Amino acid sequence: MDLEAIAKTVVDRGYHLHRDTGPGMLETVYEVLLTESLRDAGFRCRRQVPVPIRYKGVVVDNAFKIDLLVEEVLIIELKSTERISPVHGKQVLTYLRLMNLPLGFVMNFGQTTFKAGLQRVANDYFGRIG
Repeated sequence: MDLEAIAKTVVDRGYHLHRDTGPGMLETVYEVLLTESLRDAGFRCRRQVPVPIRYKGVVVDNAFKIDLLVEEVLIIELKSTERISPVHGKQVLTYLRLMNLPLGFVMNFGQTTFKAGLQRVANDYFGRIG
């Protein structure tokens, strides 16, 4: 399955989760529910994946943690706040660069609509959903 097909399904599953449960739950609840939804769709999905940093011979194994890694190619950073901050997109871009991956999403389940809380982040990737 190509990356855009994965991304489309991920967004669709996130939308349905937000529609069915609404905003206001803890981030970890959305993490578990979205993981199971993606697994039900046939995707490999790992939670809390460590992201190492290597700098001048020094390795920090667990510098960061990716909330969800789908099919080893797509990062999802989950939030449950009133609004997305610019730092959240930068956080995903950092993970994408460190892991040498092309695409990720910030999904903020704390906003009134799913669309308002969704941000697509690309790392030298020019594909599109459609």
